[in-house]
Amino acid sequence: MRISHRVLIAGIAAAGASAPALAGTAELTVTVPQLKVAEYHRPYVAIWLEQAGQPAIRTLAVWYDYDNRENGGTKWLRDLRSWWRKGGREAAKPADALTGATRAPGVQRVKLDLGALKPGSYTLVLEAAREEGGRELVSLPFNWNGKGAKAAAAGKTELGAISAIIKP
Repeated sequence: MRISHRVLIAGIAAAGASAPALAGTAELTVTVPQLKVAEYHRPYVAIWLEQAGQPAIRTLAVWYDYDNRENGGTKWLRDLRSWWRKGGREAAKPADALTGATRAPGVQRVKLDLGALKPGSYTLVLEAAREEGGRELVSLPFNWNGKGAKAAAAGKTELGAISAIIKP
């Protein structure tokens, strides 16, 4: 009987050591700057997660004009060039739980489901592109240890200050 308890305890410890550390959400704050231009369109934004050394990305959110007549908003998604090349072109459009409307200028807050993450180095990437406007890519690198992480960066034109709090 005693031996079986040791085996059970060792098995539980081994399972815990190899299981991925869960990351529940990333609380993301994104500033969409108000630009003084003749013809302003809200930016299309793609948000995704990259892991160091892994070619695949995990798309977390895409903000675009998804309810446009005849699905016309999708033709501008390819202007999110980095996201489009890394996997956006194969993604379902609109994607359940990922697609959202474009956001107005100001501070935008969103919670993103990151799923299970193994400890390691990751990068949250935001790309914005505007019709008749510019394009910008901002990266927020962080190290995930299973307990929590923070990251911040700022864009220069299409995106303003960005911060993320990643929680288990």
